Amino acid sequence: MSDQPLCQTSPAAERNKAPILAALQGLLPATGRALEIAAGTGQHAVHFAGGLPGWNWQPTDPEPAALASIAAWARLSPSPGLLPPMQLDVLAAPWPVNAAGAPRWDLVFCANMLHIAPWPCCAALMLGAALALAPTGLLITYGPYKVAGETLAPGNQAFDIDLRARNPSWGLRWLHEVDAQAQAAGLQRQGRIPLPANNQLLVFGRGPAST
Repeated sequence: MSDQPLCQTSPAAERNKAPILAALQGLLPATGRALEIAAGTGQHAVHFAGGLPGWNWQPTDPEPAALASIAAWARLSPSPGLLPPMQLDVLAAPWPVNAAGAPRWDLVFCANMLHIAPWPCCAALMLGAALALAPTGLLITYGPYKVAGETLAPGNQAFDIDLRARNPSWGLRWLHEVDAQAQAAGLQRQGRIPLPANNQLLVFGRGPAST
């Protein structure tokens, strides 16, 4: 039986995986351990594991259907560093990877979760990542954000309205509010990288905040 029916596909993930990988390759060292939160279909996981051959990449998601899709993609596009998917609910503390004595991670990566999840997921992500990261590790998030003093692109404005109509607890997040949640967890935003389609890569760590 073919694995293909289990492989869920996100057109957005297919479009953005290449520019995200290029940004990660410019930010990350040659080797490390990455924990992906809300890995969804698995398209990012297999692409990033293939493009970062010195890294071990651990995809996670709370949904069984997503875990099955990640596993199916991994069978179709295997990489030595791609680890079997793990169930992880960002709101369920402690995270299974944060057990006492568990090894720390050099990267926690999360794409397109904050705007399609209730706002408490942001604080949970920051707190969980702060516990999971090695001292010099990075939390990197990807997605659209609202930035005070900057005009919201028409496409993102329409997207925000659509999200809130679908679920009042969803919607694009204000960058300064995301920063505040990170700071409460002991992390500082160290970078903001613009990517295609009005998306941004946010880089958080324990070093000094960016200006």
